Amino acid sequence: MGNAPAVVHQGVATGYAQLDADANRLARRFIAAGVGPDRPVAVAVPRSARMITTLLAVLKAGGAYLPLDHTYPAPRLAHMLADARPVLLARSLAVALPGDVPEIVVDDPDFLAACAAESAADVTDVDRISPLRPDHLMYVIYTSGSTGVPKGVAVPHQGAADLVAAQAATIAPRPGDRVLQWASISFDAAFWEWSTALLSGATLVTAPAEDLLPGPPLRDTLRRERITHAVLPPVALDVTDPTGVLIGGTVMSTGDRCTTALVAKWAPGRRMFNGYGPTETTVGTTISGPVNPTEDVDIGRPWRGNGVHVLDERLNPLLNSEIGELYLTGNGLARGYLGRPGLTATRFVADPHGAPGARMYRSGDRGHRAPDGRLYFAGRVDDQVKLRGFRVELGEVEAGLVTHHAVDLAVAVVHGGLADARIAAYVTAMPGRRIVGAEIRNHAARTLPEHMVPATVVVLDALPTTPNGKADRAALRERAERSAARARGAGVRDGAPFAEVLCAVVAEVIGVPDVTPDDNFFDLGGHSVLATALAGRLAADFGLNVPMRALFTTPTLGDLAADLDVPD
Repeated sequence: MGNAPAVVHQGVATGYAQLDADANRLARRFIAAGVGPDRPVAVAVPRSARMITTLLAVLKAGGAYLPLDHTYPAPRLAHMLADARPVLLARSLAVALPGDVPEIVVDDPDFLAACAAESAADVTDVDRISPLRPDHLMYVIYTSGSTGVPKGVAVPHQGAADLVAAQAATIAPRPGDRVLQWASISFDAAFWEWSTALLSGATLVTAPAEDLLPGPPLRDTLRRERITHAVLPPVALDVTDPTGVLIGGTVMSTGDRCTTALVAKWAPGRRMFNGYGPTETTVGTTISGPVNPTEDVDIGRPWRGNGVHVLDERLNPLLNSEIGELYLTGNGLARGYLGRPGLTATRFVADPHGAPGARMYRSGDRGHRAPDGRLYFAGRVDDQVKLRGFRVELGEVEAGLVTHHAVDLAVAVVHGGLADARIAAYVTAMPGRRIVGAEIRNHAARTLPEHMVPATVVVLDALPTTPNGKADRAALRERAERSAARARGAGVRDGAPFAEVLCAVVAEVIGVPDVTPDDNFFDLGGHSVLATALAGRLAADFGLNVPMRALFTTPTLGDLAADLDVPD
């Protein structure tokens, strides 16, 4: 592709030839540091062309990349490093991580000078520590774990060719197209995005995280960067105005259930697809589309090299639209969970309907196959949920809460709609101990990533139970909905200071009953989608243009009210 733009970040383009040469030089430094087949390399580099160069270099060296979002809590990153035991950490100067893993600082001037002396020629098996095979690891992605411990999904190269073929056959990127890198590096959707662009000759567009927030920031980025292809979760599509973006282009919904309302909103004037597949496959398994708003939204059919069985409890096939559990098969299956043979054996099981030795992944998803072969998603069989496109095991949230020394029991539930869905947690105290919900929430925030931290934590004398003695999650969900409704109807008195008005709006947006000027928006349970909603409310109700950065950087709501300079 020569000088054609491969990656564009904040207006600066890196050509294909330069990207390839830089990755080859860096790969040689990685090999010299011991990187090779089945040897993970932790990568902690912010969104940029250098991030893509680093990921490519790991793969060229024959290693498997372990992507680390440096904004995650330090204990979680420390666990991932200790659990995966990478041979090397590749980080940027701006990132500091716990642990004692040997490291390379990829943007250090001295290291860059050393890289420049390396050969830019393609790296081959002659250069690698040992030959690279399709069954060697490509990446390790950590996902939420029901036991409270994140688990590393080990994905080999063998499903990548089928994935690229599926991309070419459906979303069909071409040279000249511009593909948005929206997903965090720590999610496998990021691999879909950069492989979509770089393995088709298109341009990958990266941007700072604040420019990708659902709503006006995302819409502005889509327009400014002239994006033609984007993969976004339903929650981002729900709160982002499609007017004037991706016209004639392609959008794919993935990560959560896509609705006919979203299709009606986004499909006109574009090609829209719906993708499905857990991290335990090579990004995905099935794809549907182009979809249209006149039909129920399906998840399509497996792409080449993959398969889906709809089975009952005895692993018998279900036909004629009967709902069962989805078992996934084919080249795209992960090896399993890194260092957890027992857990791997329970989820990756023998395929009685396949060739000898074939495996299938028990997805935990329910669905059915229509007579025409299309598959439909019908929910979960366990307590795993999707929240704003993130996969969350409520068991892990609960496990994070009970690590507090004074918490006895904890139950987490999800309530709300697509864009305003949130986690509410209910806890009981150990005998003789007094706790407050804010303290427990702050404790959880020190170990859980932002999307898993409960919006509210309520301390109860006892948890409600069902007749069989289990925690009554339905009753707790109803309680959370009632609490949110009360917050929405709280209102403010006439002539109140703007700080009080702002607190009332925040209470309504987040769905918590008590908000004061001393509170921080995110400590109350706010997140990026709710920040977008708050900015929209302030614009609609008061004509205020609130920079998204201000919501993230202003310590308290009182400070924010003062900065907005609204006369009382």
